[in-house]
Amino acid sequence: MLFSEQTYSVLVVSSASKFNDILRQMLPGSDYYPVTFVSNAAAAGREMIGKSYDFVIINAPLPDDFGTRLAIDAAGKPGTVVLQLVRSELYEEINAKVTPQGVFTLAKPIPAQLLQQSLLWMASARERLRKLEQKATTIEEKMEEIRLVNRAKWILIEQLKMTEEDAHHHIEKQAMDRCVSRREIALGIIKTYT
Repeated sequence: MLFSEQTYSVLVVSSASKFNDILRQMLPGSDYYPVTFVSNAAAAGREMIGKSYDFVIINAPLPDDFGTRLAIDAAGKPGTVVLQLVRSELYEEINAKVTPQGVFTLAKPIPAQLLQQSLLWMASARERLRKLEQKATTIEEKMEEIRLVNRAKWILIEQLKMTEEDAHHHIEKQAMDRCVSRREIALGIIKTYT
């Protein structure tokens, strides 16, 4: 397995059955699940409504669109890593367009070993995104705690005529004495007085 506890969901957008067969063999269910194959940009767009994928692999050109706009749109989704495969004569042009948007690009034809390595690079990028998502969640939780504590302090100031410093000290002391978070104390104060 790539990363011991992770399984990656994959959307493959390709109308080339030979490529799809090769890729199916490279995406075992133990590492990649679910793996969804669609043959055009419109179907991919519908598939991504309300669903998120760890990887989106686009084998350009597609029957209804080249796939560059789809690649950029998919890369804009949180936690999604995108790989676009293009003909070698178009590689420089397409790569210049999509790289600033966070899309990986490979020139076709692609040796199987390079495609396998690319899947590992995508997994590495996804894990980095996962860590950033966790960090953002932690910051959001901390900000929410600060908002709740401030709200509780103002309630103590209004209801019990404490100073801001006394209200802050009261919440801190209660949290330490009860071995709970400041958030829990703040929620209790808010519930009691509102």
